[in-house]
Amino acid sequence: MNAKKAVLVLVVVLLAFWMFTDPDGLARAAGAAAGKAWQLAQQLLTAIVDFVGALT
Repeated sequence: MNAKKAVLVLVVVLLAFWMFTDPDGLARAAGAAAGKAWQLAQQLLTAIVDFVGALT
């Protein structure tokens, strides 16, 4: 349990450091990650629709 907390604190500290040293880079990375997440969500929903359609 303590290892999870330590990893969480480390991630937060690294993100805060990144935000203060290179906020533009962090914004671009967050935008790219959000775009990839949206693409994955679209692919998942398309796969579910195809699967349900194949069942009928």
